[in-house]
Amino acid sequence: MDIVQERLTINGKQIGSNKNVLIYNPANIAQVVGEISVGSEIHVHEAVESASKAWQQWAEIPASERALYLTRTAQYIEKNCEALARLLVMEHGKVLRDAKHDLLGAANVLRYYSSLVHELDDRVIETSQGKMILARQPIGVVSIIVPWNYPIILAFLMLAPALLAGNTVVLKPSMSCPLTLTKILNEVSGYLPEGVLNIVAGSGASVGDAMVTHPMIRKVSFTGSTEVGRSILKGAADTIKNVSMELGGNDAAIILRDAVVNEHLIDEFIKGVFTASGQICYGIKRIYVCKEHYDSFVEKFTQAANKIVVGFGLDPETTMGPLNNKSQFDTVKNLIDNSKASGATVQTVGRIADNVSFEDGYYILPTIITNVSHEAEIVKEEQFGPVIPIIPFETEEDAIRMANDSEFGLGNSIWTADVDRGFKLGRKLQSGSVFVNIHRVGASAANMPFGGFKQSGIGRGHGVEGLYENTELQAIIHRTDM
Repeated sequence: MDIVQERLTINGKQIGSNKNVLIYNPANIAQVVGEISVGSEIHVHEAVESASKAWQQWAEIPASERALYLTRTAQYIEKNCEALARLLVMEHGKVLRDAKHDLLGAANVLRYYSSLVHELDDRVIETSQGKMILARQPIGVVSIIVPWNYPIILAFLMLAPALLAGNTVVLKPSMSCPLTLTKILNEVSGYLPEGVLNIVAGSGASVGDAMVTHPMIRKVSFTGSTEVGRSILKGAADTIKNVSMELGGNDAAIILRDAVVNEHLIDEFIKGVFTASGQICYGIKRIYVCKEHYDSFVEKFTQAANKIVVGFGLDPETTMGPLNNKSQFDTVKNLIDNSKASGATVQTVGRIADNVSFEDGYYILPTIITNVSHEAEIVKEEQFGPVIPIIPFETEEDAIRMANDSEFGLGNSIWTADVDRGFKLGRKLQSGSVFVNIHRVGASAANMPFGGFKQSGIGRGHGVEGLYENTELQAIIHRTDM
């Protein structure tokens, strides 16, 4: 595979910089996948100036025409999905199937938002005193800061509604996985008028901070850690910017007494825990099982997890890839080591693929932790890796209490034979989403509002709500009774 080289895009032109960073394959950390030009605060200022100059003209283009750019981008992704997916595997580590899910999910998001043009129409309210028009106006220049775990679909969940609403954008890809997204965006920027979409790669400390604090930026959209989210809020405070953030999660799954612990349920839990090596904000991070099912569930879950093969994502034998970067690898390893030291039962399952070794990349085998307290670090922290604590409970009230005993509130799930009861109990869970008898978001769920309670974020992405997050609501009033 040839080395991929990607550059910055400012005012419709791809430009280099005086610094390039090499991107390595997390499945083989000695292998260079590509390099990317790294921007600076100066590049951010140039990008913001470009976006600001382009904004008024872009905002005046009819939304139906702006939607055509989204459709064209979806077509590009779909046409080039195979090659893009293979590049994504190389720089991210995820298996090929999951890489295609990331890409085709993004195409689905683009097509979904292109269908929402009518949601930007004025709403007219007639009253006895006259007429009021409610107009959805664009905000202006939007900063978008993209995470590394699902870099394609999560980027377009922020970018598509921003562009459709009439905003211009400065976007920063994650330096842990920038190549595939930047390749797509550099292609897309060529479709758009100059300055509408600008791409500046770089560190959070320089490029990210400048994108948050620049006075001409009117909105910041961010997906990532709660720690970085706190920093963004502080940086946006001086100019009172509009901020939307999807932050950390520590999702709990609750298996009730009437649930049937069969092959289907176990398969759903394997997917919910180990897809993308557990590096999913909406992944299952804690499992609470009623004591009657506990032993049976642990046995069946362990047997199923033992079939997982960890290796290089382009190898057909592989069912789970490495972690994406050393920082996350070290975090997960420390959580596992601390669990062992605290006296929990730590069981490693699955196997490494025949053609790789642990030393090649950031590999961690699926790890199941039992005999663990609800107060343990591995339960309280978001692991973001292929490790899962399983805890028994006595009553439903205990399970709800433990699930809610978290600073996060992104998603939770309830597993029960009584769906109506699942919906009823779901209202007691303090999270932005509650799943019943499933715990994952499919690529077709672009219409589902996405966000969290507590420290899991501010605002909602996905759906019509995600579009409205990128607008200002203006009331225009004409009184006839005066």
